[in-house]
Amino acid sequence: MELRSGTWTVGPADGTLVVRTKREGAAARMGHDLTLTATRWHATVSIDAETPDASTVRATVDSGSLVVTEATGGAIGLSASQKIEVETNIRKKVLHSEKHPEITFASTSVTSDPRAGSVRGDLTLAGKTRPVTLAVRLDDSSGNPTASATTSIVQSEFGMKPYSALLGGLKVRDVVELSVDVTLPRQ
Repeated sequence: MELRSGTWTVGPADGTLVVRTKREGAAARMGHDLTLTATRWHATVSIDAETPDASTVRATVDSGSLVVTEATGGAIGLSASQKIEVETNIRKKVLHSEKHPEITFASTSVTSDPRAGSVRGDLTLAGKTRPVTLAVRLDDSSGNPTASATTSIVQSEFGMKPYSALLGGLKVRDVVELSVDVTLPRQ
């Protein structure tokens, strides 16, 4: 089936926006690799099948909406109260959500084949804007297009200090992975 042109607005009801962190440091075995899911976000995806370069993506994420959905590794599991503590630290100490309540992305270019190409754009995170490139896959074989996008984000490039504990013996790696998987609603 050929990719269709159209504009879709998507959010948590249509898919997931996930950040994955990894741990490092001398005490890394004490910490956890985390999967954080944004619970409040929306994006507008406009696909131009005839002129893919004219396709666009815009997204806004509530920076205070990241919740821990998975914690792997560590000497012991993460309790419910520890998850809340991690989420609070992310909002207050890493993203500074009170001062920077939104994370935004606006595409600046799309490769000529949006099925398996890239979308470049400006990501604003913690008040700082930097260019990022998303690896994107679109599939329209089922009649409902699905879109997947991934990228790596270096926290320090956005002026963010990766979380650390135990005098720096346990810390989150500077590079975190972002992935978005959505089913575009029927038009």
